[in-house]
Amino acid sequence: MNLKKFTSNICKTKTNNSMIQIILNEWKILLRVRVLAYLTLFFVTGLILVTWLGIAQNNKQQGQQQAAQQHVREQWENLEAMNPHGAAHYGSYAFKPVTSLNGIDEGVNAITGNVLRLEGHVQNEIVYSEASQSLSVSKFGKLKPSLLLQYVIPLLLIFLAFTSVSREKETGRLKLLVFQGAALSKLILAKSFSVWLYGLLLLITTIAVQTAVSNTSADILQRTLLLLCVYALYYYIVATLAVYFSARFKNNTAALSSMLAVWILWTVFLPKIWGNTTDKLYPLPSRQEFKEAMQEDRSKGLDGHNPSDQRAEAFKKEILAQYKVDKVEDLPINYDGLRMQADEEYGNSVWDKHFGNNNVILQKQKKAYQLSGFFNPFASLQSASMGFSGSDMYHHLDFLQQAENYRRVLIKTLNEKQAYGGSKTGDWSWKENNDFYKSVKDFEYITPSIGNIGKKYRIDILLLSLWALFTTLIVVFTARKIRLI
Repeated sequence: MNLKKFTSNICKTKTNNSMIQIILNEWKILLRVRVLAYLTLFFVTGLILVTWLGIAQNNKQQGQQQAAQQHVREQWENLEAMNPHGAAHYGSYAFKPVTSLNGIDEGVNAITGNVLRLEGHVQNEIVYSEASQSLSVSKFGKLKPSLLLQYVIPLLLIFLAFTSVSREKETGRLKLLVFQGAALSKLILAKSFSVWLYGLLLLITTIAVQTAVSNTSADILQRTLLLLCVYALYYYIVATLAVYFSARFKNNTAALSSMLAVWILWTVFLPKIWGNTTDKLYPLPSRQEFKEAMQEDRSKGLDGHNPSDQRAEAFKKEILAQYKVDKVEDLPINYDGLRMQADEEYGNSVWDKHFGNNNVILQKQKKAYQLSGFFNPFASLQSASMGFSGSDMYHHLDFLQQAENYRRVLIKTLNEKQAYGGSKTGDWSWKENNDFYKSVKDFEYITPSIGNIGKKYRIDILLLSLWALFTTLIVVFTARKIRLI
């Protein structure tokens, strides 16, 4: 029994040593190619430059937002004595923050906008998207590290891998290696690892520059580590499939054509096809339909049977009964402030209904798109990349919700000051001094922690892991059927 274990350990050691030797030999071959050395230098330089420029642009945008936020706050704190309702119309602004990881993957931020006006009676749309202010619009967007990491580097790995085994076939070296005892599956996996390590080197370079140059926190470091993991898994999938095709097909042309077809299918056709499918399965109302439905519910009531005039009359009777008076002029408080707050709260319920419906539809679309990772690992990579970079739909919706919550607190504070601050009903000339406006807190967005947001992307990490396992099993169980010549 001990002899069997000893023999088994020797065989495993030899297998591991042979795989390591193959990886080292592959790297020796790669290092001898001058074109690859120049190409590597170019890619490393490009990645460092693009990453640094992305961080610099983020810092500039962040500085502009902070300056604008400070300016808005100074204007608010320097308000002269004025009526609180006038201050509600004056309003404030919420600026969508930019995190350091947005420099890697800007996700939906370029098209969703980053400034939201907060005022009474109305919930405004977020405006000033970067794309709307750009003179040049590209299909792939701006040159960001995500463009290189998601599209260019995998393509480079394909070109590095497509001759790795077919070249050995043509020279007859593959047959010789197998006769010498090298398992073909171990050979393919070793060559896959050698190509994957090259992609991992470029990936780590990008992550290292990002971490070294930008401001980091515990949350950012965790997000960065998760980004490293999902990209590493995707690169392993691409490298293993490319090497497997190189072994499976008779010549280099067939191997390269097949892998390029897979890459195009993953990155171009399937995302578009499945994206259109999710839009059909869970359609969103158009902007015009959304606005019209909001206006109708605002004026006619949520159920269509409680128009605004009836609601106002019922509310007036309720307040008069509460204070035991017959006329609003006899109220000890300002009825106008109470009425405006009641109207505001009704508008909030209308917003919750329609925004909530849209939120549910968007989340269904997102989950349906994530499920496409079963047949397209690129979808899982793209989804997780945006999520961990803080530039996905969930972060955007969370910002809108936090900004709306602040708007409600702000307007309620002003309406209650109008109602209980000492003025009388109909006295619109009454003003509140500057100290009150200074006491109103400014909006501060709290970014969701990676612990909360990471739960939504477990499916993407799981699917990428399953794809990595699947490609490995393909090599292990079908290598025997591959012809050696």
